[in-house]
Amino acid sequence: MEETAIAGDGYPVKRFKEPVKRYCQILEISENPELIRSYRECHSREKAWREIMEGIRSVGILEMELYIHDNTVVMIVETPLDFEWKTAMARLAGLPRQAEWEAFVAQFQGCDATATSDQKWQLMERMFYLY
Repeated sequence: MEETAIAGDGYPVKRFKEPVKRYCQILEISENPELIRSYRECHSREKAWREIMEGIRSVGILEMELYIHDNTVVMIVETPLDFEWKTAMARLAGLPRQAEWEAFVAQFQGCDATATSDQKWQLMERMFYLY
């Protein structure tokens, strides 16, 4: 989603009433500046597909953020503690318009148009935390 804050100022985060767990994923997209601009645009508040955002929430995801640097995109997902990643991703892949969305964004991601989100994005391993 579009952000008006400047990266060096940090970003506020949503607080939940219960503990949550976090997943981080990474994806390399096209290095073409025009495609990067278009990829950012289709994730803006004005252009994001309502059905996709509703589907993400319907599988139990509480919050999802995308961060970009050059052509590297990092996704941060927050979920309830009892969330099961593989089950939720299988449900997400079968929701209305999800396959259409994945085919649409594949042009930016340089992958097969039939690939699911879970097949494209790579889960990252946490190697450090401060708290």
